[in-house]
Amino acid sequence: MDRLLLLTTLIAAGLILTVLIGLRRAHIRVEYSVSWLIAAVILLLLAQLPEPLRWFASWAGIQDPPTVLLFLVAGVFLVVFYRFSIIISHLRDANIALAQRVAILEFRLENVEDGRL
Repeated sequence: MDRLLLLTTLIAAGLILTVLIGLRRAHIRVEYSVSWLIAAVILLLLAQLPEPLRWFASWAGIQDPPTVLLFLVAGVFLVVFYRFSIIISHLRDANIALAQRVAILEFRLENVEDGRL
């Protein structure tokens, strides 16, 4: 289990570093980086505090704490992916509304240019 926790710690640290570098270079916006940073911190805490993993494993009736770690990590990232799905849905709706407004403006502009208005 120690190797898995070490690997998880390295992955979490790498994720934090990657997000911070992406922020610095403006590859990712701040509001989106928060989700990734929170997920990475949770992952780091899970890797550094094995006692809650053992408690959760015994509570859930799972024999192997590394299985609990993988289960919790998958859950954290599912929440992050769900949040991004919501953001993408809102952006898609806003994009459709914007395209409709542009079409209306183009129609009015053509009518003004043709002298119909």
